[in-house]
Amino acid sequence: MSNEIRFITKNFHEYDTSSIDSYIGIGGFKALQKAVSMDGEDIASLIAKAGVKGRGGAAYDMGRKWSQARAVPGERKVIICNADEGEPCTFKDRELISNDPFNLIESMIIAGYTVRAQDGYIYMREEYSHLRPLLQKAIHQTEAKGFLGKNILGRGFEFNIHLYSGAGAYVCGEGTALIRSIEGKAGRPRMKPPFIKQSGLFALPTCVNNVESLSIVPHLLLDEKNFYISQGSGESIGTKLVSVGGNVRHPGVFEIPFGTTVREIIYNLAGGLQDDRKLRLIQFGGASGKIANSDILDTPYTYEDLKKSGVTVGSGAILVIDDRTSVLDFLRITQEFFSHESCGQCTPCREGNLHIKLLLNKLAKGEAKHRDIDTLTKIAKIMTMSSLCGLGESAQNALLSAMRVFPETFDVGGAE
Repeated sequence: MSNEIRFITKNFHEYDTSSIDSYIGIGGFKALQKAVSMDGEDIASLIAKAGVKGRGGAAYDMGRKWSQARAVPGERKVIICNADEGEPCTFKDRELISNDPFNLIESMIIAGYTVRAQDGYIYMREEYSHLRPLLQKAIHQTEAKGFLGKNILGRGFEFNIHLYSGAGAYVCGEGTALIRSIEGKAGRPRMKPPFIKQSGLFALPTCVNNVESLSIVPHLLLDEKNFYISQGSGESIGTKLVSVGGNVRHPGVFEIPFGTTVREIIYNLAGGLQDDRKLRLIQFGGASGKIANSDILDTPYTYEDLKKSGVTVGSGAILVIDDRTSVLDFLRITQEFFSHESCGQCTPCREGNLHIKLLLNKLAKGEAKHRDIDTLTKIAKIMTMSSLCGLGESAQNALLSAMRVFPETFDVGGAE
């Protein structure tokens, strides 16, 4: 039996993604037409009622976010679509852009109308440069049809979309670093406050949303039968795109109802482990996510159930590792990533990543002592509490969770 649902993905393979007329033919821009007949606050309330949480990793209430952005005073405001998607094993946004670009454009226009913004920016990761022509063409065609520009649908509403590409820095997935990158500055995070919603891109009030977060909006507006809110479990309403990768037979992106078990996702949708090998660990939410062992397999995939099990939904990534890779080798590979991607701006992250890398290598050589394990723990906790941005705060999630789930990995015997 399949646990897949087509709600966010219902337009996939249903139209020619290079043609706006093809998109209109399947009902494209009907959601926008409905949106401009509504009050913006009502749109934000509809999203809040559906329980949509930000799909980039922070899981912030999206309806509340739009309502707050709408309330911020300002003659000009900005919407940013964060298509950086730099979290390893996360590729759901790529599928949304590839298979439904016009829906993303429509959702940004609706967002602009809702929060009273005049400009939208799509910030795309460098590795997705092959998708740039597709989005650029979609933007041009939308302008030609009158859905972008001045007096959209005769409502006196003006909105334009600009497409930007990053240079491949993982840290630019963080909102303030992304904004600095668009401004032509080094993509490094800045201190807050001021918060982005009050002073973001070019010091204008700014609302930043993930691709998946935005893409769901047109579908919700047209969901007259309330199918979306009929799905899910507990406080986790609706559906979620998950990207499953690693040592599975059928890696890919799947839209599931919240409440589907981790076992069903891995062994049903993703086909189970390659060559029927034994499961070593699962990492949730990308490289910055926490890890678990096979005990989590029967846990429902919801925000609350995963949290109780010591992990989080995060970016929606599920990385499956079999017994060919040891826990320590996995941690060393993850640490190589963060040591490379740290922007070096703040001391806890810059120095912490370097020293944890050295200590993990020492442990792999069998040279670590008890004091080294204590130092690993101390540095990881300091990074979590005092780093400037989310990179440093979450870089050691895998390490700290491994210490809890796989304590034997850090057993150095009687070495002092």
